[in-house]
Amino acid sequence: MSPRRPDPTTRAALIETAARLLSEEGPRALSTRRVATETGCSTMAVYTHFGSMNDLVREIAREGFARLETYLTSLDTTDDPVADMAVLGRLYRHNAMTNAHLYEVMFGGSSLSGFQLTDEDRQYGRYTLANVVHCAQRCIAAGRFPAGDAELVAHQMWTTVHGIASLELGRYLVEPCTGDRLFESQLVGLMVSVGDEGGAAAGSVEVSAKRFAELVGAENSGCASARAPSIALRARPQSPPATAGRCPQDGLDLADASAKFSPSGD
Repeated sequence: MSPRRPDPTTRAALIETAARLLSEEGPRALSTRRVATETGCSTMAVYTHFGSMNDLVREIAREGFARLETYLTSLDTTDDPVADMAVLGRLYRHNAMTNAHLYEVMFGGSSLSGFQLTDEDRQYGRYTLANVVHCAQRCIAAGRFPAGDAELVAHQMWTTVHGIASLELGRYLVEPCTGDRLFESQLVGLMVSVGDEGGAAAGSVEVSAKRFAELVGAENSGCASARAPSIALRARPQSPPATAGRCPQDGLDLADASAKFSPSGD
């Protein structure tokens, strides 16, 4: 009689439960017993599926990137690619604000259960940038941004929005330079810095604020007060491909990334 195979639905449920506990209650809530109890299984199931809490935390980090990708791919394109780019920035910030503990694990800001990011783990994060690269290409094609490296533009957007979100989560941004005020100013500044005209950039950013509010079902675009939409856990590969072209940092072709690998398995 062959050994019984672990139930993949239990594995998915354990990851979702652990991610929820971490997001809602923080690192202290994450224990083998608590995760197992909330999932409705034995503590042995955690070790059967993951081997250790460290490996479970790794899957939580990857789940965080899957959620981020879900946010970024939820956006329908319009005839204003700069507004689309601004909405992507808003969605990124919103994801950080509504999944703060996950965000810290995803980007190495937490050593939960001794977990440390590997280069393979970071691939999951890099591939979520493919949506931003594609949007940058559209901005260039529309003549809003000058001809140039769309991947570099995407990285400029990423580093700026990520920096603001990280400072905001650390509660460093206070009156008069609140997160909302700084973010709105930086969105316009970002578009201008990569080549858009000031008035056009301001108009597109204003349009993006209205679209973002509709997307998250909020009365305004304040990320901290907006409720994150429900995101179902979807099956995805256990690891990204070993090779995938190039990017400015390490040889990854982010423009083709979504066709080669997606953390959510699309």
